[in-house]
Amino acid sequence: QVQLVESGGGLVQPGGSLRLSCAASGIVFSINTMDWYRQAPGKQRELVAAVPTGGNPVYADSVKGRFTISRDNIKNTVYLQMNSLKPEDTAVYSCHAGGRLVGLAPFSSWGQGTQVTVSS
Repeated sequence: QVQLVESGGGLVQPGGSLRLSCAASGIVFSINTMDWYRQAPGKQRELVAAVPTGGNPVYADSVKGRFTISRDNIKNTVYLQMNSLKPEDTAVYSCHAGGRLVGLAPFSSWGQGTQVTVSS
């Protein structure tokens, strides 16, 4: 199976920045997409940003112009650079990856989640 390990969450003041990382490990044949989701207390999980292989990144309207998603395909790692953070960005951020294992079985894996808190 594919394991995703996230890092980079924490407490930051409004207007500050954080960078999240998510590294995939396992017997991966190909990764089709790597995404970031978030879930705030009392709210449904929402897609923050996604970067499909060979495609253009997509962003939630609420983070456009402030967040940047990028991938290192050699390291099977996805990053989320978050700038101009707002209190409403406070949530647990989770990494997701989908693709195929060696042997071509599909996989869809989630990270354990990392807390991002934006507060003064």
